Amino acid sequence: MHITSLSASPSERSRSAWLTQFALTRLEGRAGRHHDILVRALPAEALLSADVQDPAIAAAVQAVEAAELVIVSTPIYKAAYSGLLKVFLDLLPPDALRGKLVLPLATGGSPAHFLALDYALKPVLSALGARHVLDSVFATDAQLRRHEAGGYVPEPDLIARLDRALAPLTPRMRASQEDTATC
Repeated sequence: MHITSLSASPSERSRSAWLTQFALTRLEGRAGRHHDILVRALPAEALLSADVQDPAIAAAVQAVEAAELVIVSTPIYKAAYSGLLKVFLDLLPPDALRGKLVLPLATGGSPAHFLALDYALKPVLSALGARHVLDSVFATDAQLRRHEAGGYVPEPDLIARLDRALAPLTPRMRASQEDTATC
């Protein structure tokens, strides 16, 4: 299964980017190849001027179009997903997510922002053709505590919710691996 992850935090030490990588580790051994897109690493001028001809932007858009699973990860600011994510999503073709599985992940300071996934992000994903959206996973800062050696420590409840969201992928991944093995 080809996976593309979009991490849309402007921060280098981001809980949402860490959560994306953690989700990918939960899929290890079952997933095929994956492509990580750190939206903050894309050329700012090309993003803001919607220059889809820029090589880095074109490659990122191509990675989304080639994916079977798109993991969309964002911090929640002021009850909405990051502006960085919005700028990138605006560059995608209208049906860029049609026929793909989409896993929305988000982090925020408190549970008060949980519904931003349903009321802000999911409508945009739907406008891009997403019809197969897996259960969203929202993590508060308290559920992802900083680890002294770097990274974060997820609470058991967060791990359980992430595993439940990823569960529907197992049969698809097996089928994808069997298809690859017969080629």
